[in-house]
Parts: sequence; C-alpha cells; structure tokens
Amino acid sequence: MSGYGDSDHPVEPWGPHDWSHGAPHNSFSPIFMSMGIALFLFMMAQAWSFGTYTPGYIPGILLGLAIVGFGLFIFWRQDISFDGSYEPRSSGVPFKNIQIRKVAVWVFLMSEMMVFTSLFSTYMRYRLGIENCGDMYDRLEASHELVSGATYTCFEPASHLIASSGWHLTPGAINTFALILSSFTIVQALRYAKMPDIDEEVRRRKVYRYLGSTWCLAVLFLTLKMVEWFIGFHIPEIGFLGISEQNIHPLVAEGYTINADAYTHHDYHDFIMNIQVSASLFYVTTGTHGAHVAGGIIGLSYMTYKAWRGGYTPTNAVSIEYFGLYWHFVDLVWVLVFPFFYLY
Repeated sequence: MSGYGDSDHPVEPWGPHDWSHGAPHNSFSPIFMSMGIALFLFMMAQAWSFGTYTPGYIPGILLGLAIVGFGLFIFWRQDISFDGSYEPRSSGVPFKNIQIRKVAVWVFLMSEMMVFTSLFSTYMRYRLGIENCGDMYDRLEASHELVSGATYTCFEPASHLIASSGWHLTPGAINTFALILSSFTIVQALRYAKMPDIDEEVRRRKVYRYLGSTWCLAVLFLTLKMVEWFIGFHIPEIGFLGISEQNIHPLVAEGYTINADAYTHHDYHDFIMNIQVSASLFYVTTGTHGAHVAGGIIGLSYMTYKAWRGGYTPTNAVSIEYFGLYWHFVDLVWVLVFPFFYLY
C-alpha cells in the first residue's frame, strides 16, 4: 500500500493504516478521549452544582468536548481504511478464539448494565421508601391535617404529570416506536453488508440508507426528548376528530425540575410538595439514557459516512454488528425506562 514506510509503521501515524500488517499500535485516541470525557464531566459538575449555575466553567466544558472530538477524528481516520483483513482473536480462556472486539463490546455492555441497574434500583428504593404524594394528600385531607402553606416531602412520579394529558405522553410513545424501528434498520444494514452475492453499488446504497435511517430515528428521539423537557408543543383544533386547541407545556414549565422544593399539581388543592428526589431520579435516568443515544448518533454519523464511501463489505460487516449490540442495548433500556417512568 503506497504512502507507508516499513512493513510495520505507516509514514503518517495518525492516518489510515495498512491492516495487512496487523492492528495499529500507535493510536492515541483512547487516551485523548478518556482525558476529554473526564474534563467534560468534571467541568459539568462544577458548572451546575447544587442548582447554582457558574458560567466560568463553560470554556472547560467546551475544551473537554474538543479533546473528545479530536480523539474521535484520529480513530476514524485510522478506521476508515479497515477492510476486515485483520481481526484479532483472543487466545486465553474463557474467550479463546473469540474476536477481541466482540469480547470488548460485551464487557462494555456489562459495565453499562451495572450503571442502569443502579439507577433502576435507586428509583425503586425511593419510589417504595418515600410516601407517594397522592397517598399523602389523601391521608392529610381525610384527617384534616393538611396545613396551608406547608411543604411536604413526598415522591411525585413523573408519570402523574405526563399522564395528566394524553398529549403529554405522545413524545415518549413516539420515541418508543422510533427506537424499536431503529433496531430493525440497524439489522437491515448488517444484513445487506454481509450479503456475499450482491452488486457492490446496491450494497453501498442499502447499507448507508439503513444506517442513515437509524441516525434519523435517533435524532428524532433526542429532539422529542428536548420538546418534552424544555419546549412543549401546540395542538391545533381539529373539529372532526374532537380535538380542541391547546398548548402542551414542557416538564420544566410545569415546575417538574430537580430543584422543585415547592411543586404544586392541579389534582391537589393547596398542597405544596418537595419533589427533588423523584424529579432528580427521572432526569438522571432518562438523561443518562439520552446521553447514550447521543453517543450512538455520533457513531452513526461516522458509520453512515463510511458506508456512503462503500466501506462495509462481508469481510468487515462485523463492525456494524458490534455497534448493533450497543444500539440494541440502548433500545432495551428504553423499553424498561418508558413503563417505569412514564406509565407507572
């Protein structure tokens, strides 16, 4: 392959790699990305600490993102040339003769499982351990112990607000359908990439279109999430369907926020609630899942571009398979998040 030095080292260490000589051993991408992610998370924690916003940390946040982007750029420049000619396999027990990348993906998914298991267990612990706001209101009202102007700490699930109107539930319901459909499109991309007897131009079009469709569905998910949290939407009057004109307010405008220590709901008369625990669990869990979708969008952006260039063939289609494992996991988590936080 032209443009390379000796048999082991390419002339440009951060550029495409001659995979016939083995996997590249000169990539600084993991180090850069790890440093960037650590800086980003630290600065984010400092910028929004205990409900206080400190804008002086924004440059640090942007620097962290820039470092992560630089690491991804290096990695993608090297991977763009990967044609499947070199796929290292594990030699030790218990993963002997299994592709190392597949082992790494499953180990990563097991660590992700621990993250979401912790979030779900924390949710159930506080959901069952703190008295429900509705139950507390009924108890206090029945015993005539409800004190006007007093604040009561209780658990107010987001589903109580979301289910107050069928339209509140619409973004989450559409998102559920979008992610399930995206699992189908990523499988179709893998299917056409692995087909041995197909015209290369047909393969290129099919793979990049299905990967692009997955990207669009993921972007739709995050867009509707932002609409649900911060923007809201307008419902026009549709007389023949019996739909009246109304504005659906976002959760933040409804007062359902992580620092809501004086929250009120129209179902409760003169009942002021401290719902910081329940709201924080909702935003942290759904936000963590949203961050995983955002990471998938970044990966899909590169994969769609590589597919558009005809970079995926039966010899290296496993790259789509490995990403698909991650994407199916993200979809599965949402299938649990939706009923837990939107319906229950």
